[in-house]
Amino acid sequence: MLNIPILRWGQPYTSLDTDDVVHFETGRTLARVSQANTGLLGRDIRLAQRARDVLTGIPVGDLINMMKKAADFYLSGSLPLGDGEQTPEDFARQQSASTGLPEHMCKANMKKNHFVLSNMDQILDALTRGLDLDILTRGYGVESRGVTVSYQVQSPVLGLVLPSNSPGVHTLWLPVIPMQVGLLLKPGPQEPWTPYRMASAFTQAGIPKEAIAIYPGGADMGAEVVRRAGRCMIFGGTATVERYKGDPRVQVHGPGFSKFVLCDDVVDKWEQYIGIIADSVFLNSGRGCINCSGVWASRHTEEIAQAIAERIGPIEPKSPEDPEASLAAFTIPGAARAIWNSIESALDEPGVTHVTAKFGHRLVEKERCGYLRPTVIHCDSPDRKLANTEYMYPFVSVVRCPQEEVLHRMGPTLVCSAITADSQLERRFIDARHIDRLNIGPIPTIKLDWLQPHEGNIVEFLFRPRAFQAAV
Repeated sequence: MLNIPILRWGQPYTSLDTDDVVHFETGRTLARVSQANTGLLGRDIRLAQRARDVLTGIPVGDLINMMKKAADFYLSGSLPLGDGEQTPEDFARQQSASTGLPEHMCKANMKKNHFVLSNMDQILDALTRGLDLDILTRGYGVESRGVTVSYQVQSPVLGLVLPSNSPGVHTLWLPVIPMQVGLLLKPGPQEPWTPYRMASAFTQAGIPKEAIAIYPGGADMGAEVVRRAGRCMIFGGTATVERYKGDPRVQVHGPGFSKFVLCDDVVDKWEQYIGIIADSVFLNSGRGCINCSGVWASRHTEEIAQAIAERIGPIEPKSPEDPEASLAAFTIPGAARAIWNSIESALDEPGVTHVTAKFGHRLVEKERCGYLRPTVIHCDSPDRKLANTEYMYPFVSVVRCPQEEVLHRMGPTLVCSAITADSQLERRFIDARHIDRLNIGPIPTIKLDWLQPHEGNIVEFLFRPRAFQAAV
């Protein structure tokens, strides 16, 4: 068993208050994690500016090279963790054991993080639209077109309240250190592994340890990170999104409600698209905000729902060590049953059909965890309760809706893959402000271009452009 300390701007600190990270199937303790309290962060936040100062003392180009070294340490190295050491194999096994994600998916997420770190120069070039990164360090500079520009950092550190359920979200904050902004991390209770391993890899690569802090704790600790950090990124459900709506200090990553829309000019050829739709629903066990949770069309919706159900409905849970495992467990006792009860209560509504019912029960309960098998629902109208819902597993609603109503009925959408060759309709999708990331054509919702932000732009969040003049 590992003992993992609080990391107070690089200094390990062991607390008397601890929380056990346990194996979701056996209950065996994997690690004992020291818990921070709000008073501790209140004292330590005065050192946040030092994190920014030590990073601005290192050229951005050097920090990018350190990120590339850290990528290899993270993916392949044996790194210090608490009072022990962690190999890449240990990491995947431990992350799987506490989050319920199959081991091969944990390894795949490691490769995603490695890719982002290894290509940090290209990613920052894309996120800043080709800005000379030294301008971020100095605060101002002259662009290639001869115009003086200024970008003012809004906080010396970025606070992050991280989830336990989706290790893939860590790609969103990896560009922060090379932008010379420190990290104040509050890990998810079941997923301390990535923040600590990443911090260890960064330190091994030469990043000053004073630039990174990790404060594990409960909900009060998460709220304190939001309160103390000048800029904070958090992950949560719809209630969390609503709580921080309109707060410029907080970037909230919640449910994606990502969708496919089969427009009238292509919907009669719906069979061609079932493969990419099913993959968008199912891959990564449906846990991402970019997984498809809705398919909208004006006709053929019953057939579309049936075809998706035939592809993913029969899939059963397997051991997380099985390389063929494709479903993640719900590791909190009762969570799977609560979700299924919520879905089941809405299945009696007229116009709603549970299409995967013929493939057996969806809820699979075990002694210490639960699974939900892929679920396909058909709704004959957007008015149905399940027509625009999202759950943390492969769940999709196929919704019949007239094409002229789709855009104003579909609601906020993180990723929309609209399949159409109609240029006028394409223009309407481009102009729709409630769609964040737009794919035109048969592109899976889960396919990301790492040279584009998929939800917000971290540069625009951390730096404010402003007018600036300096007398020569």
